Amino acid sequence: MITFAPLAATLHRKQISKTELQKGIKTSSATIAKISKDEYVSMKILDDICNYLDCEITEVISHLKEKDSQ
Repeated sequence: MITFAPLAATLHRKQISKTELQKGIKTSSATIAKISKDEYVSMKILDDICNYLDCEITEVISHLKEKDSQ
């Protein structure tokens, strides 16, 4: 599972709100809502976030292993 948990920490560290991020990358509030719910967003959005925040992808998303259902 992909999570945007690192993004929250990065935004906090850089003192940037989600609204500022939305305006900075010129995206919709629906995209920011998807990010907040750990839903799919395009690679372009991820690239835009990294460029806007001047950070690495690991400061935006991380991978969590899902437990086997067996």
